[in-house]
Formats: sequence, C-alpha cells, structure tokens
Amino acid sequence: MNSARETGPGKLQMLVLERRDESCNLARFYVLAIEPTLFGDTALIREWGRIGAKGRRRLDLHVDHETAAEALDVWLMRKAARGYRVRCP
Repeated sequence: MNSARETGPGKLQMLVLERRDESCNLARFYVLAIEPTLFGDTALIREWGRIGAKGRRRLDLHVDHETAAEALDVWLMRKAARGYRVRCP
C-alpha cells in the first residue's frame, strides 16, 4: 500500500478502495482523500458505502498535511486488514 506522505501538501490525494465477495453479496467502497480547507486546515475526507449507492461522508480536520497523512495511513491499514484493496483505474 502507498503511503500518503509520498506526495506533498497542496496536491489532491485520493485513494479508492473496494471490497467484494460474491458469495455473500458484498460490494463496498471506501474513499480516503486529503484536501485543503478554506480556513487553512487540512481535511481528511472519508466516504463509504455500497458500490452503486450513495455513500456516507465524514470530514476530519487536521492542523497540517502531515497529521492528515498519518490519519490516512491509519485508516488505510484498518481497511486493508478488513479485506479492502486499492482500486486500479
């Protein structure tokens, strides 16, 4: 898995993860993105749900890009442990 620190601040960072299991009709997505806010903070945006449906969204504010990147790495490891894989374009 790629680290969020590989690209610097000011660049849009987004990972799209998927988890599929046809045997139990499971098709989920999870999006992790780092974006600057209008007030100088950095936001970690998380969006999740069933593939093909509208997902839920949560915005976590961080003081700087580095702490947001650390939080993204933590969520990436959590989701990888649950079977999510990075979707290739």
